[in-house]
Amino acid sequence: MTPLDELWLVVSSIPHGRAASYGEVGRALKYPASGYLVGRWMAQCPSDVPWWRVVSKNGSISLSKRSPEHGQEQVRLLTHENVEFDEGRVSTSCMIDGMALLDLRHHTLTT
Repeated sequence: MTPLDELWLVVSSIPHGRAASYGEVGRALKYPASGYLVGRWMAQCPSDVPWWRVVSKNGSISLSKRSPEHGQEQVRLLTHENVEFDEGRVSTSCMIDGMALLDLRHHTLTT
């Protein structure tokens, strides 16, 4: 499995209605990567991977800085999944941490 295949697996393991930060996704990889690197890799994300579930560490939609249209699409997709926002950021109650992602990744690989 390539590092990008593993990244897509981790991102795909983020449950519906939840979000994870780039850094937490990076920590869940077999060979951990920085949030910055995960963000760069996410630019290559296949269309069948729920890219919209990955946000900045403070819950903000960092994609809006590069493309307001994509940022709005990300908010729309998260809202459709009933992700809650607090002052324009994903609510901490909807965020999932790296340890939980590690558990989900392990479960996905063993089933």
